[in-house]
Amino acid sequence: MDKIAIVIGATGLVGRALVDQLADAGHINKVITLTRRPAKHSSSKVFNQVVEFDHLEDHASSFSADFLFSCLGTTLQQAGSITAQRKVDLDYQFKAAQLAADNGLRHYLLVSSSAANDQSRNPYLKMKGELEQRIKSLPFERISIFQPSLLIGQRADFRLGEKLGSWALPVLCNIPWLKRFRPISGEQVAAKMVQVSRQPGQALEWFRLDEIFIK
Repeated sequence: MDKIAIVIGATGLVGRALVDQLADAGHINKVITLTRRPAKHSSSKVFNQVVEFDHLEDHASSFSADFLFSCLGTTLQQAGSITAQRKVDLDYQFKAAQLAADNGLRHYLLVSSSAANDQSRNPYLKMKGELEQRIKSLPFERISIFQPSLLIGQRADFRLGEKLGSWALPVLCNIPWLKRFRPISGEQVAAKMVQVSRQPGQALEWFRLDEIFIK
């Protein structure tokens, strides 16, 4: 049976690759991208809707589908403060998940972060962990959480830390016990998400670090 997929964060590193791959996926009939600004796509399967994330409840009907792929995120530099970053990385994503759950959506797929932990002293890892914990409370039939290591690829914005990491980590990861921490591309994370959406799985599942690479 053909399925409908919603993607938030569709203009980011993972999100762009994901939309491309979902457009080519045989089990997906329609892809809805919810974005702050218009985002065109060449595939006739992809439908873009501009939404106001501060008022997602006004777009509740847009969250009726089979899958919600949540790839939304920003950086501290872009957001300007931890409070503003939490609004995007935690509040917006959880509100979207709530609306999807209210609409009976069955399968929720989240791009989180390696070492996400709601008890972490690191504000970024803490907010990612808090989101995971909140998502677990929602009545989805299936929740798939992806915790990749450093994401690499062509971004619209330059991120010095990621650029330095993309140079250094591949060298360090030649050490056998560090291999599982090697960087991963947005395309590879997207491919794993599409694969997981196509296959049966557990009600609550995590894919961590090297588990995200498709063998």
